[in-house]
Order: sequence, then structure tokens, then C-alpha cells
Amino acid sequence: MDQSKKRVVPLQLDWYSPRRLHDSPTQYEFPGDRFIPNRSLMNLDQAHCLLTNKIKEVHNPNFGKGYREMLRQSLTLDSEGRPFRMLVFRGSPKSRRKRNYAIDEMRRDIDAEVLSNGIKQHESRRLPTKEVKVLDAPKIKDDFYVNLMDWGKNNVLAVALGSALYLWNAENQEVKKLLEVQGDNDYPTSVAWSEKATSLAIGCMKSKLQIWDPETSKCIRSLGGHQSRIAAIAWNGHTLTTGSRDRSIINHDVRVRNSPTSRIQAHTEEVCGLKWSSEGNVLASGGNESFIYIWEASKMSSSNFLHRFNAHNQAAVKALAWCPYQFNICGLEWNRHHKEILSGHGYGNSGVQNHLCLWKYPSMTKVGEINRHGRRVINLSQSPDGLTVVSAGGDETLRFWEIFGPPRVENSASDFENLLSFKTSLIR
Repeated sequence: MDQSKKRVVPLQLDWYSPRRLHDSPTQYEFPGDRFIPNRSLMNLDQAHCLLTNKIKEVHNPNFGKGYREMLRQSLTLDSEGRPFRMLVFRGSPKSRRKRNYAIDEMRRDIDAEVLSNGIKQHESRRLPTKEVKVLDAPKIKDDFYVNLMDWGKNNVLAVALGSALYLWNAENQEVKKLLEVQGDNDYPTSVAWSEKATSLAIGCMKSKLQIWDPETSKCIRSLGGHQSRIAAIAWNGHTLTTGSRDRSIINHDVRVRNSPTSRIQAHTEEVCGLKWSSEGNVLASGGNESFIYIWEASKMSSSNFLHRFNAHNQAAVKALAWCPYQFNICGLEWNRHHKEILSGHGYGNSGVQNHLCLWKYPSMTKVGEINRHGRRVINLSQSPDGLTVVSAGGDETLRFWEIFGPPRVENSASDFENLLSFKTSLIR
């Protein structure tokens, strides 16, 4: 027969499919007929071409029927004529290790604990119906622009009442009068603890700025630079930043005698809100003209701001707070244990006058609201553990709320324990 006229039949696709050896004496725990290729060793362009193009018929007079049969036997039969397949992909040989029932029991316990904690974490949050404590705050200034209260890491609340400033110890409930501002129509208008709560900065109506030692009850520094009342103060390490009705922001280095290091005047009206990010590299400032400016710490001497926001168009921007778990977000009083924001409200047409409102982040859906103050909410401050919030109202009361709730139950296993975990995960 003329072999030159013989037509070569394309190979069937299933011939390429690797199959399990049924007659193999080895037992496999995960026998399989598939494998995960290493794509770095493959020519994907060539593979795509072969898959999408039709297989061309090959005509070669040198490849006769006898040659092809011999080649097939060499690739599929061993020397004794038994089926043999090259490049067979199998599962791993069955382990001879005995089953460890103790580990299996531990796995079940861990899974049950994770499931239980997951259910607890997704329970709906409920707001308290009333405060846990109420303190009288006579003579507190019902002024929207001032910041009269701050809760330090030493668990001491500093609050200005009239011309005097008091310290309330949350652990032993003791009250201490730290100072009283002298002079006609002069009184504290802003208060801020240093980061370690070793010093207290106090700004006054007539531009006075002082740093006090709460342990000795003595003034340790007097700083200048402003021409009108200081409504906002923020610490950033050894830098004390102040904002004033004179529309300026001043950075003071409290370590040196000539303390002002930079002065910015971008706001066109009173600066009534200041807050440094937790990393200390960015400052947010809010003004009575309803603008928010974001400043880089390294470029504040040039007065070039990083961002300017003007979405607020009805009132001054006073309440500023940086998100504790996402440092580029600015908001109000953030919950450190849940993704929530607490806002205190005053006068307006929003239907939440004098209310405290809790919001989910980032959806900004309202969780609920509380209406217990007889007049508008002036200030909010949070305890060091992040569980309690105190609100100061124009009704001359300080109200304490366990509104942020306990932190979520997290897995207590360390990173090393997680690395040696008994849990397993399959590739597919």
C-alpha cells in the first residue's frame, strides 16, 4: 500500500488526559487526575495558539503504520507488555500515621469557639437609655466656639467652669481646683492634656496661653503670639499648636525659650478646631468660615495646605477627630473598638437638636440617638480606655455614657501559635 497517500488521523483529546494507574500497588489518600501547573515554566502564548488554532494534518512518508505502532507501544507499555503511562499525576501516598484523636478534638473545639465569637460580634449594638453618671457644671460657658474639656491618659478630666479650671479624678472621684484666671472678662476657652498627661495647656479669652503641672499645681510656661482668644489647642509631642480668633495657627516648641516655630494664616475667620493625626504628620484645622484645612507637619512653615474642604456651608467646623484605625480619615469622636462615630449636636434644623447620635462607618447609617441634655451639647471627650464618653451641655451638666461598649472578642492566639495552628486549608 502506498504510504504517501495515507492520512494521519489527529490524536484524540482524551489521550492527553493523565489517568490514575488502577493496577498500582501503592495506595493513595488523594488520588486524582488533575494537577496545578507551574505557569512560570510554560509558554502561554504558544499554548494559546495551539488551543485556538485547528490541528493541521501531518503528511510524512517516512512515518508509516509500523513505526507509529512501535512508538505507541514504547510510550504506553512496559518491557513486560503491561500498561505504562509517562508523566502520571497522582495524589500523595497515603500516610501511615495513626489518627490523632486529641488533635481532632481540639480542632472541633476551636471551630466551635470561632463560631460562638462570630455570633457575638454580629449582635446588634444598643445605645444606653440613660447616663451612668451626672455631674453639675455650674458656670460652664454655653459657647459653641470654645473647647472647655479634655480627658487625659492619667484618667483625669480637666474642665473649665467660668474663670476657674477643675480636675476630676475618675478613679477616686476627687475634685481639685487647679487655677482661676484673673482679670475682667477673662477665662479659659480651651484645654488640652499633653500626650502623656504630664502637662496641661490652657488658652484664655484674652490670648493668654499657659502650661501647667497638675502635680504641683504650678504654671511652668507662659507663651505668646496670639492677639485674641485661643479657642483650640492640640499637642503633637513637644509641639503645641494653637488656633485663635485672630485667624492664625501657631506651632510652639515647648522645649525652647523662643517657642513659636511657625505661624499660618489661611482661615478667614476664627480657628475653632485643631487635631493632629495619631501619627503626628498631618494636622486638621476647622474655622468659622466652614472650611477644613489639612496640613503636613513638614511644610507648615510655608503656609501651603495639603487639602481644603468646603462641604460644610451652614456653621463653623469645630469638632475634628482622626480615625484611630485609618489615619487618613477625619471625623468626630471615634469609637476605638467598633467602626462608629459619635456626634454631639446643638441648634439647627436637622431634628437632632441637643442630641447625641451614633453612626456606623463607613455607611454613615444612624445606630441611634440620645436626648438627655436640656440645651445644646458643647463638648465631647473620651476616657483613656475608650469605653466611656462625657458630654458637656449648655444645661450646666456633665453626663457620662458607656456608649461605645466593650471591645470585640479577638482571637487571643499569638502569631507564633497561629503559625503552628492545627487548622488546615485546602488549595481547592
